[in-house]
Amino acid sequence: MSTLVPRLFAGLVDDASLLPPAMLSVPEAVAAHRRHRDAWYAGMFGALLVPSSLDAAADGLAVGVVNDAAIAALPAAVAKMRAAGAVVSQVEALVSRRGEDPQPGLGALRTLAETELDLQVYAEIPLSWGLLAALDTVAAARTDGVAIRPKFRVGGLAAELFPTPVELAAVICACRDRDLPFKLAAGLRHALRHTDPETGFAHHGFLNVLVAATLAADGGEVAEVAEVLAATHPLPLVEPARARRDHERPLWVGFGTGNLLEPVTELIRLGLINGGYE
Repeated sequence: MSTLVPRLFAGLVDDASLLPPAMLSVPEAVAAHRRHRDAWYAGMFGALLVPSSLDAAADGLAVGVVNDAAIAALPAAVAKMRAAGAVVSQVEALVSRRGEDPQPGLGALRTLAETELDLQVYAEIPLSWGLLAALDTVAAARTDGVAIRPKFRVGGLAAELFPTPVELAAVICACRDRDLPFKLAAGLRHALRHTDPETGFAHHGFLNVLVAATLAADGGEVAEVAEVLAATHPLPLVEPARARRDHERPLWVGFGTGNLLEPVTELIRLGLINGGYE
């Protein structure tokens, strides 16, 4: 008997197979996404993420547009994908580079969210100067009814792009304190925190983040949340996740990956989903 994905993991993973460093063509990515949508684990997935510059024939699929041009070009990109039959319900856009003021980009995204009322907007905010003020701006916009949320990149091609457990815990708690659901991008390659043997970079684990966000939502302090993020053994993570598997996931909306089978396989191995049968 086919099993539903537990509520804790529902919609956790977006399909980033069209984003760098993935190498799939649009037809390949769309065909693969449709196959995943027909699988027993389909409930674990959110949108197919599509760069705004691409022409993607994704008729009937839930699509998230990821900006790779000027923010002002986003409405046209959304309209183009909708005209091609895609169901576009979210956009994601980088508001500034590291060290730049994120406020102008946030202002432009707020205008977009106020104009395109049927879109959920994610503002990618660098984990650098101006972060807390940017979160205040996002929180104020949400208080005014604007559908905007923060997104953070927690990995990349340089060591400084990987926040430490304490740094990421502080961000999660800052979002908790402002009632801000958030997304993450980059670096979340496996369920558990690990060090890449080729680069030496320590990657955050998506199960670590899930349990840490749950702990933060329950009132955990930065040090407690950081301890969960730093865990490299499954034991302190699996049991808290199993205990909450039938509850909605707090705070953390999810993340994107270019290989949708990896998170499914790892959760099966950890005994948190059962491989399609019950």
